[in-house]
Amino acid sequence: MREAFIKLHLSVLLAGGTGVFGKLITLNEFMLVWYRLLLAAILFYFVLKISGSLKKVGRKDILKIGCVGTLLALHWVFFYASIKFSNVSIGVVCLSLMSFFTAIFEPVINRKRISVKEIAFSLIAVAGIVLIFHFDTRYRTGVLLGIISSALASLFTIMNKKVSVNYSSGTMLLYEMCGGFVGLTVLIPIYSYCFNTDFVVPGTTDLCYLLALASVCTVCLYILQIQVLKVISAFTVNLSYNLEPIYSIILAMILFDEGHYLDSSFYLGLLLILFSVVLQSMDAFIRNRAL
Repeated sequence: MREAFIKLHLSVLLAGGTGVFGKLITLNEFMLVWYRLLLAAILFYFVLKISGSLKKVGRKDILKIGCVGTLLALHWVFFYASIKFSNVSIGVVCLSLMSFFTAIFEPVINRKRISVKEIAFSLIAVAGIVLIFHFDTRYRTGVLLGIISSALASLFTIMNKKVSVNYSSGTMLLYEMCGGFVGLTVLIPIYSYCFNTDFVVPGTTDLCYLLALASVCTVCLYILQIQVLKVISAFTVNLSYNLEPIYSIILAMILFDEGHYLDSSFYLGLLLILFSVVLQSMDAFIRNRAL
C-alpha cells in the first residue's frame, strides 16, 4: 500500500509537471501539442503492443473517439496558450473551473437535474478566478485562454465517459491521441493562416523536452495510474489529483521564480479556489461513504 501511495503522488507530480514543459518548450502552443500527440501516440502504441493490451475499435466508434480526442487536443492547446500568455501558475489555477463547467454541462448533455450544491461550491472557485482576473490585469489574456481550456477539459471528461463504455482506458487513450493528432493536422492550415505562422521543426532542446513530455508526463503517467488503481480506489485517486495545481505552482516557483511575479490578488484567489476544492472533496467523501 505504501508503494502504491508513493506511485500515486509521483503520478500527480508528473501531471503537475506538464505545465512546466509549456514554459520550457519554445514552440507555439499548437505545434507543441501536435508533437506531443504524435510522440505519445507512437510510444503508447508500442507499450500496448508489447504488453498485449492493444485492442481493435469498431469503425463506428473510431470517429466518436477521434472527436473526443480532438477535444483533448484543443484543451491542451488552450492550456499551453494560457501558460505562454501568462505563466504556469495562472494556467493551472484556471483548470480549477472544470468543476463549475462540469456542474453545468453534464446535466445538459446527460439530461439530468442540475445540482445546486455543486454549482454553489464551484462558484467559490469562480470568485477566485474573478479576483485574479480583476486585480491582476497583466494576465487577463492568459486567464481567458485558461477558462476556455477548463471548459474544453470539462467537455472532454463528460464525452469521454459516454464513449468509453465498451473499451479499456488504454485503448481509449491511444485512439484519442491519434484522433487528436489527426484533428490538429486538419486545423494546421487554418491556424497558420489566422496567426501567420509556419510549420516548425523543433530544435534539439525542444525535441528533448517534447520526448520527456510525451514519455514521462504522458505514457509513464498513465502506466503509474493503472498500477495505482489496482491497489487504491478510483475515488482516492481522483481526490489526490486535486493536488496537481499545487505541485505545478511549487515547481514553477522553483524553476521559474514565479513567486516574484504573483501579487496578493493571485494568492487570495488561490485560497478561494482551494477552499472550493476542499468543500467538493469533503462532499464527495461523505457521499462515497454513504454508498
